[in-house]
Amino acid sequence: MLTHNELKAKMLKNPAVRKEHERLEKEEFALLDLLLAARHEAGLSQAQVAERMGTQAPAVARLERALASGKHSPSVTTIRKYLAACGKQLMVGTCPA
Repeated sequence: MLTHNELKAKMLKNPAVRKEHERLEKEEFALLDLLLAARHEAGLSQAQVAERMGTQAPAVARLERALASGKHSPSVTTIRKYLAACGKQLMVGTCPA
């Protein structure tokens, strides 16, 4: 049986998988990490974040899952609402490419 690192290394040998992984690593994964960190720091469940956002728990689960899969990018308004529910605010900056 392969370890996680061994399986990941094996999968990344496939050029298509590597390309998608690199794209996600740069974009959606970073945003997902920020959102999950904010929720965990606030000690909130998805249901609690949803209630504070004025939506249902499945919507928050879909948001987090969509970022993990790279199939959807949430609007800035949605990100702001999520972070506000966690007691945070969105700050935008730039860095060299």
